Amino acid sequence: MTAVACIGGSCFATRSGVAAPPCAVKTNRCYPGSNPIAECNIVLRTLLLDLDGTLVDTLPDLTAALNRLMAARALPPFPPAEVATMVGDGVAVLLARAFAARGREPDPEALAAFMADYESHVAVESRLFPGVRPALDDLAGQGWQFAVCTNKPEGAARALLDSLGVLPLLRAVGGGDSFPTRKPDPAHLLATLARAGGEVAQTVVLGDHRNDVTAARQAGVPCIFAVWGYGAPSMAEGSTAVARDFAEAAAIANRLLPPSR
Repeated sequence: MTAVACIGGSCFATRSGVAAPPCAVKTNRCYPGSNPIAECNIVLRTLLLDLDGTLVDTLPDLTAALNRLMAARALPPFPPAEVATMVGDGVAVLLARAFAARGREPDPEALAAFMADYESHVAVESRLFPGVRPALDDLAGQGWQFAVCTNKPEGAARALLDSLGVLPLLRAVGGGDSFPTRKPDPAHLLATLARAGGEVAQTVVLGDHRNDVTAARQAGVPCIFAVWGYGAPSMAEGSTAVARDFAEAAAIANRLLPPSR
């Protein structure tokens, strides 16, 4: 369990001192207006989120940056739908797939050039998917905490999340360069979860790619497949449940992990 110290209506996880959402567990020891400082032994459920195609529609900015890279090398551009089939395994793999589609191999400067350009335009057109912010706010009020586990480099992920105003809601961000492994290796999920101070038995994964499903299954964590994302429908195989939108995903998460009493 995670001990949470409550001051007024706000709670703080005592392990890290990081602010958590207002207390949603109404006991005689922890609720707004109760003892100014109280210890409530509650279990913070963790929703471990993929980023691209799950939390944020990043396809417009990824496509624009990729096509600027292609143009600089006199190569034809890609439509967004084709780029969507290339994402999910990290930037290096994205570029390898893009150049292979043009009958080339990435030049030594391609990765650095792409990242410099993309990080400068990380949130020009990228937006949270519909319903994300209200669902996160609602879940936070029910005692959920959030972390992002993405194969995108952590710096770019944080810059994007900060630009969209959701970084303060997150207990942790685990990027593709944060640890020695990345999805589909379950160690990436588990390391991100540990960084958030969460527990495997109180975690649900939400993602739109087979990497999310595979990593979650091997980590022993239920996974909700986000059909609104970029992954093909066949990638949902092996997931615990399928959600059509973020509100439905939130409802499923609550069914999979009801609040502890």
